[in-house]
Amino acid sequence: MPLVSRRLRDPDINPCLSESDASTRCMDENNYARERCSNYFLKYKNCRRFWNSVMIQRRQNGVEPSMPTAAERDEILRAMQKMPY
Repeated sequence: MPLVSRRLRDPDINPCLSESDASTRCMDENNYARERCSNYFLKYKNCRRFWNSVMIQRRQNGVEPSMPTAAERDEILRAMQKMPY
């Protein structure tokens, strides 16, 4: 598997892996009819937007790494007590 593909499948790098998988699965199940999967696309887009804002905030505060690890993301979501996206 190419390095880029491995990085996209790494939960520490890609915070929206489950949303990405869900949208891909929806496309496969619905014969690539995009209009049937718009909810999945919207959830993925909102996920990326949320974690990008977290990454920007951490970068501005000098926190390394700028993208929280999978364990840190779980703690952040647990502290929020609901999914923000």
